[in-house]
Amino acid sequence: MTAFFLTMKTLEKIYQYYSEKYLVSTDSRKIEKGCVFVALKGEHFDGNDFAYQVAEENVAACVIADRKNLPHHERLFIVEDSLITLQELAKLHREKCNIPIIGITGTNGKTTTKELVASVLSKKFNLIYTQGNFNNHLGLPLTILRIKPDTEMAVVEMGANHQNEIAHLCTIAKPDFGIITNIGKAHLEGFGSFEGVVKTKNELYDFIRSKKGSLFVNHDNDLLMNLSKNIDSQTYGKDNNANIKADIISSNPYLCINWDDTEIKTNLVGDYNFENVMAAISVGQYFNVEKELIIEALENYTPTNNRSQFIKSDKNEIVMDAYNANPVSMSHAIKNFRNISSENALLILGDMRELGNDSEKEHKTIINLINELHFDNVMLVGQEFKKASDNNFLSFINVDDLINYINQNKISGKKILIKGSNSIHLEKIINIL
Repeated sequence: MTAFFLTMKTLEKIYQYYSEKYLVSTDSRKIEKGCVFVALKGEHFDGNDFAYQVAEENVAACVIADRKNLPHHERLFIVEDSLITLQELAKLHREKCNIPIIGITGTNGKTTTKELVASVLSKKFNLIYTQGNFNNHLGLPLTILRIKPDTEMAVVEMGANHQNEIAHLCTIAKPDFGIITNIGKAHLEGFGSFEGVVKTKNELYDFIRSKKGSLFVNHDNDLLMNLSKNIDSQTYGKDNNANIKADIISSNPYLCINWDDTEIKTNLVGDYNFENVMAAISVGQYFNVEKELIIEALENYTPTNNRSQFIKSDKNEIVMDAYNANPVSMSHAIKNFRNISSENALLILGDMRELGNDSEKEHKTIINLINELHFDNVMLVGQEFKKASDNNFLSFINVDDLINYINQNKISGKKILIKGSNSIHLEKIINIL
């Protein structure tokens, strides 16, 4: 058997196969003609099990695998690590692509900001951008490898739950422009502290500084303004000194803003989406997208995947924002909901995950906020809220217990905020509310 290890010569050979169709697959059930199949290993699967079969079927252009005892095949490349090879292939492709790339990270709002920025830029450019929140060490290289010769620009989302992850993603995407939406307490188990979060998010600014690129910065955020000093920046916000300025008209429930003497009516719930919308306006202005097209893109964008969605059922009005949750996004959602809700308000809140040693303290802070804002009708889901609760509210160990309660008790005529970490699965209750 012949084994190929990852030399530059090997990588260039793989790239030749890839550049015939610019297609990559990591799922042996979804092999397109001429793609490069990358056999990856996960907790419950191993693509190496199918690598030789895929090579034999003569549909994929070539196969990358890292199981050393696979039979020899002329289109099967055996490497030390398939994932690293995928990342190196993306790096090589990025070096050959002379297009601007915008990198977006942050504690809250990075996916919504990415979607809004992509909606605006798509009005003028042939664009590729991160699908969903496929923003990690696997998702980002796959996004880069979707760039084709006719692609004019790319927008990539960068997620992290440990230090140095953003720096690593920057070595792959090599962004020319950067946006940090905000920096707050999240994934503290991995980052170690809030200072660790700041350091990791700032890795994007550090890369842009080293590349002499440009940033889009929220002028209303003192931390971001301080971190972005001495980097070319376009600023946005409510502050009169911002390059792009706007004001909130209302957010009941949808955010409506006034920008350049023009009213923009979005389909986003909550005034906390203001900074996401402003980032998209700033990017659009920088790249000379016509004002009318920017407004059209923002007004036509509709959120999905349980992010800032307003749902009107036969029984209730629901603000669904349960894709993820951390102390900042949770408090913002609750405060905004207080502003738009009445005496018929109901909070359904799920645990905020990955807060490490700060978990009980942060959940108690949310309980205190609920009390300060005089919410009486509250349902809490998860072990962390149960530990932190003062027993004034209904508490459930998991979403299944909550579902049983809702099925036994009629809930109608309510304005409901549903907020919690994705792993709590609060989306399961939508159909019964």
